[in-house]
Amino acid sequence: MSGHSKWATIKHKKGAADAKRGKVFSKIAKEMTMVAKSGGGDPGSNPSLRTLMAKAKSVNMPNDNIERAIKKGTGELAADILEEITYEGYAQGGVGLVVKVLTDNKNRAASEVRNIFKKNGSDFSGLGSVSRGFERKGTIMVPAADGVTEDSLMEVVLGAGADDMITEEGGFTVTCQPAKFTDVCAALEAAGIKFDQENSQVGLVALTLTSVKEVSVAKAVNKFVSALEDHDDVQDVYTNMEIDDSIADKIED
Repeated sequence: MSGHSKWATIKHKKGAADAKRGKVFSKIAKEMTMVAKSGGGDPGSNPSLRTLMAKAKSVNMPNDNIERAIKKGTGELAADILEEITYEGYAQGGVGLVVKVLTDNKNRAASEVRNIFKKNGSDFSGLGSVSRGFERKGTIMVPAADGVTEDSLMEVVLGAGADDMITEEGGFTVTCQPAKFTDVCAALEAAGIKFDQENSQVGLVALTLTSVKEVSVAKAVNKFVSALEDHDDVQDVYTNMEIDDSIADKIED
């Protein structure tokens, strides 16, 4: 989710993730299986798998779960055939939503995800109608910490190929091209700079944001996104919502 502050969004999502840790494991495992299937089960030669393994360890996913997911991808264990599907639509206030799904039953997924849209006063839009307003980027979240200055961090990430860095309350948001994501993460580790592995990822970033200035609309969008994220087949939900600073504190649960 995009918001007035990515760090405020992370704080909100961490609470939800902690309450649904089993689902978090399941979603990471599905993605790991797909990545191992396409790029092999050796993290040394599969950067995407290496990134997912780091993410899995950051949420304390058991090693047995990780190994099983990888073996399903390489064919060492039987696995369901998973399909990647994208759904798009709009929430209240004209906020765009892009929903990434990974499922073994696309008909069931389509029906159930559409039902969530309809319960929230929406429906699917045509493919590309919303996603054309997003681009695929690597996003690395670096929490504020003693010894990590804006200048020192910028030197490390730009030297590794990052495109930009934004300073926010709570930390720094580094963006890069997908192909540079692993390089930037490695440079941070080499410099001894800790980053939030759970919330650092390659995903969609909105090119332009839709500003929301009403508390009721912001809450409705967050409720919609939470319902989607709670579905077992939904891997990621991306929005172009920007919460106005004047209402940010009023929508905290």
